[in-house]
Amino acid sequence: MNKLISSVSPHINSPRTTQKIMLDVLIALLPAGVASVIIFGWRSLLVIGVCVAVCILSEWIFEKICKKENTIFDLSAVVTGVLLAYNLPVSIPLWQAAFGSMFAIVVVKQLFGGIGQNFANPAITARIVMMTAFSGAMTTWTFPDASSSATPLALMFKGDVDSLPSYLDMLFGVRGGCLGETCTIALLAGGIYLIARKVITWHTPVAFIGTVLVMSLIFDKAPLYQLMSGGLIIGAFFMATDYATTPCTKWGKIIFGVGCGLITILIRFWGASPEGVSYSILLMNIFTPYISRLTRSKPLVGGSKK
Repeated sequence: MNKLISSVSPHINSPRTTQKIMLDVLIALLPAGVASVIIFGWRSLLVIGVCVAVCILSEWIFEKICKKENTIFDLSAVVTGVLLAYNLPVSIPLWQAAFGSMFAIVVVKQLFGGIGQNFANPAITARIVMMTAFSGAMTTWTFPDASSSATPLALMFKGDVDSLPSYLDMLFGVRGGCLGETCTIALLAGGIYLIARKVITWHTPVAFIGTVLVMSLIFDKAPLYQLMSGGLIIGAFFMATDYATTPCTKWGKIIFGVGCGLITILIRFWGASPEGVSYSILLMNIFTPYISRLTRSKPLVGGSKK
């Protein structure tokens, strides 16, 4: 007689590992990285390299001290480093980039238990902390010709629409901004790759971007510039789709994306800052458990009528 063998869940095996998922994310981020070198010069590689190196080192040291399993080879720390670097100005002092990277890994990720247990996106949270601690350096934008310039969002915030770049420049990233957020076409290519590889689904990015588009049309606030400015595209595809900090249900993802879009518009149009993507994603991260609970599938319970 065969023995019945039982074990704890999960009972479904998949060849897709964390390392393979993170590798796909890095491949999707590569076009924006290449674009940043072309647009802002070789210092962008230095910023990316520092962020990635400090993220890996911080994770290795923390896990070594705490006697935890080494996870640097799952590539999640590398992804965090790249995403944080993409959200920084190319002129950022390297020690500040290193501080942000260490904060992302140690405080936001590891102190909450490591990958999959953090409540907020590490790169987003670290960027917001850096915006508070190093506001001068974080808002000094270098234009592709090495001169200082305001971002398109800052120009619209001040009402200086005549100085806005052309749509073509916006599409290809020939403008001031963070090193990985300016080239819209590169970010869209990466986002489409992630959807095609089924690393992410379309629900959150479409809901996020669509909400910003609709609200910009309603309030007549230069819709195309709103879509291609700031961190909207990189945020919608690469940070609002984080597995650990966003809902896993289809309707949950849509609600999350719509919420991000509404908060982004609220901050951009009526807040004290021209950009709101980072804050919107962090705020919605906090609501993720409630959204997941609201949209989770309810099991069907059978019974007989008496």
